[in-house]
Amino acid sequence: MGTQDWHAWHEAYDDAESDLSRRLEVVRERVARILDAAAPGEIKVLSICAGQGRDLLGALEGHPRRGDVRALLVELDPRNAEAAREHAARIGADGVEVLVGDASLTSPYQVLAPADVVLSCGVFGNLTPQDIQRTVGHLAALCRPGGTVVWTRHRAEPDLVPTLCDWFAENGFTLEFVTPPGQTAVGVHRYTGQARRLVPGARMFTFIGRRVLAERERVAREALEAAGRQRALAEPEAG
Repeated sequence: MGTQDWHAWHEAYDDAESDLSRRLEVVRERVARILDAAAPGEIKVLSICAGQGRDLLGALEGHPRRGDVRALLVELDPRNAEAAREHAARIGADGVEVLVGDASLTSPYQVLAPADVVLSCGVFGNLTPQDIQRTVGHLAALCRPGGTVVWTRHRAEPDLVPTLCDWFAENGFTLEFVTPPGQTAVGVHRYTGQARRLVPGARMFTFIGRRVLAERERVAREALEAAGRQRALAEPEAG
């Protein structure tokens, strides 16, 4: 199984019928609503594994609060980062900075955290459940009290979305929106807890990739099935 090309992966956004394109439309709409409701003044935004920044930058195009947004997009792939910079320049989003770096570490975000909006889109589907839970805890420090996290996650079995919402609740977040079952999940949680200190230099997660995770699950499932067959064959002999 080859390495995922994360620059080519973005091409699916250009297909209006793709799941990614439909997900992007929902994310942009939710981000725009958050900007609409934001108090006057600067709006600080952080984007984790930002890719080409199509979610935030698409929401900013033509938005009356575009000039109030000060954003940091952290992306490891330099090609995606350059595409995001070009997009920001094209729409006049002068307050958007794109950083090529490891988005899994807390350090890059210290310059702007705690933020009014934190985007974790296209992230959770590429992490182990343990890392998702850990990341949600860090999001409570990346986000100011009253701030909002927008996240996405596929609903392939086992559907982790209900558990994910529980993890947000355990960390002081209140659910404001989540797409219904049967659709790729887009969630919006508002942080209603107390301010938390962002631990510098902490690793929030290891980005594994959905394809690798699926392969691991397949191998583990087949191993369990094989073990079950072996036990079934051994039982008559034991009797």
